[in-house]
Amino acid sequence: MRAAIMRNKQIVVDDVPEPVPGPGQVLVETIACGICGSDLHALLHADKLVEQARATGAPFVMDLDRDIVMGHEFSARVLTPGAGVTNVKPGDVVVSIPVMLSAEGFTTIGYSNTYPGGYAERMLLTAAICLPVPEGLDPRHAALTEPMAVGVHAVAKSGIKLGDAALVMGCGPVGLAVIAALKIAGIETIVAADFSPMRRALATRLGAHEVVDPREEPGITAWQRVDGKRPLVIYEAVGVPGMLDRAMRDAPPAARILVVGVCMETDAILPIVGINKELQIQFVLGYTPEEFSRTLGYIASGEIDVAPLITGEVGIAGVPEAFRTLASPDAHAKILVEPALG
Repeated sequence: MRAAIMRNKQIVVDDVPEPVPGPGQVLVETIACGICGSDLHALLHADKLVEQARATGAPFVMDLDRDIVMGHEFSARVLTPGAGVTNVKPGDVVVSIPVMLSAEGFTTIGYSNTYPGGYAERMLLTAAICLPVPEGLDPRHAALTEPMAVGVHAVAKSGIKLGDAALVMGCGPVGLAVIAALKIAGIETIVAADFSPMRRALATRLGAHEVVDPREEPGITAWQRVDGKRPLVIYEAVGVPGMLDRAMRDAPPAARILVVGVCMETDAILPIVGINKELQIQFVLGYTPEEFSRTLGYIASGEIDVAPLITGEVGIAGVPEAFRTLASPDAHAKILVEPALG
């Protein structure tokens, strides 16, 4: 089958072996799979990702000398259930947390040498954790359950509550997911900052009350202008060196900083800044199964409108160019890989 493969820090299109479902697994055909910012980072910094995974016990264990089919934001159609599978049947459209469960533990789909991710025509899923896509929901929209769940989890972990205000630094897919979750949480002052006019427009559509270009007005200044009094939670959703330091320096005393942007490079902060202000800093990763399921419900009900986030579609052959295109944040929010497009 055809797949877009990470090979020697490049994305190449080639044939890979057909997966065969084992007990408790299901063979599916990929309908749509989003290209994630984490995949862009991983292509450049895969060695650091593996190094830190080994040091911390994270599930991103890959042999970089072997092929890896990435893609972990997907919807799929069931083809062949493996032995013992009774909860799904051929033709069902499903989404799933991107992990394969086994007696040895779990493996992250999209960061594995064993299990191909959604940049392939077909893949294997763990049947027990597949969720049916609600009737009437576009499977392309359902594919965004995974990235939007990251925002739901980040907002939950931040402890933000009614009466607080939020500043979102960065309006890429993760920042936009945070904004959508903040809106659902009923936060009344949501300020967002991003260089891209397209992403600023999406931030407004998803629920931000004030959106600024930080070259013209820093996000913290915009918060001071429109609010300035409520307890503030800052969401760092950029993930490049210097952003955490910037958030700490901008934060008012006793603010909370939630780090959801994935920075894969060494960064530096001045601890005395956080000490003097008594800042709280929280790092987050992923989501819980309950949050994933709840996010699918939000998308199905229209509480999170993901349609505007889809700014491009490519077939498997178009994945390498899509990776190059996404290196510039101005043109796209989310490009979907749809194998049926060729």
